[in-house]
Amino acid sequence: MTVYAAYGDGLRVIDPDRERVDVRLDGRRVECLAVHDDAPDRVLAGTFADGLYRSLDAGATFDRVSAETIGSDGPDAVTALATSPGDPETVLIGTEPSRVYRSTDGGRSAERVSGLTDVPSASTWSFPPRPETHHVRWIEVCPADPDRWYVGIEAGALVVTPDAGGRWIDQPAGSRRDTHTIATHSDAPDRVYVAAGDGYAESRDRGASFAVHAEGLDHGYVWGLAVDPGDPDRVLVSAASGATAAHRRGEAYLYRTRPAAEAGERTWERLDDRGIPIGTYRAVLASGSAAGRIWALHDRGLYVTTDGGDRFERVSVDLPASAPRALAAV
Repeated sequence: MTVYAAYGDGLRVIDPDRERVDVRLDGRRVECLAVHDDAPDRVLAGTFADGLYRSLDAGATFDRVSAETIGSDGPDAVTALATSPGDPETVLIGTEPSRVYRSTDGGRSAERVSGLTDVPSASTWSFPPRPETHHVRWIEVCPADPDRWYVGIEAGALVVTPDAGGRWIDQPAGSRRDTHTIATHSDAPDRVYVAAGDGYAESRDRGASFAVHAEGLDHGYVWGLAVDPGDPDRVLVSAASGATAAHRRGEAYLYRTRPAAEAGERTWERLDDRGIPIGTYRAVLASGSAAGRIWALHDRGLYVTTDGGDRFERVSVDLPASAPRALAAV
């Protein structure tokens, strides 16, 4: 088992069983990660100023890849990564400014997918800290349809393509405008889970429409998101009252969905007194490979639950006391 943690100063490769941490891509701002269950030794890491890196040996070494195809007509800022279910060779790459690239050779090379910025809302996209630009914050692929992609733009839109970029559906009904994280679940392929600065939303029709679920979620700026691998109705999120509380004051909290009284309902409970510190910088979350296993990482360290959030245990490794940018586990 290996956990990968992205920070503003490099990548930490964590062996929880041996309580070991190795630093990779030292000094680079790592924005996003992707590891495929069918190719666990291949790790992709997107950096903000130096493009895409790939490891073929479970993070022991990394090489820069896709430099010519992405760098020739686009930026060096890779801000989102996704792999296609059942096909580790197909990789989707999001950048700043907002573009999507597709690789069919595991990230070694890539081609730009056209049409994303032709949607009507594109003229309004803007990232507040750098209002002159915007970026792809997240890409998620439908588990039952590898040509159906869900793309979150920070900030301005969630867009859906049903045919690998042939056409783009702009801002489906009920979708959020400040999407941070998107998740899907192989046991419920019609569902799309979204954590956003303007709340939590969920689709049950493959992104055609979304419903907002806020009951019990007392903090509406939602960042991290993970779904229990063994239960598509058990969702964990990290949330704060706003961006300043999440990123600067360290006042974010962990929530979990309560069992639904009726199909499609969502109510939330705050996970205080579960073994994980609260009132931290916003946590990033990652689903594990076994039912009930979810990882959570924030400025107080790395934590894991094996029972869907009933109880967390701290992993005894030394990590930076700063807000992480991404998390992956395999």
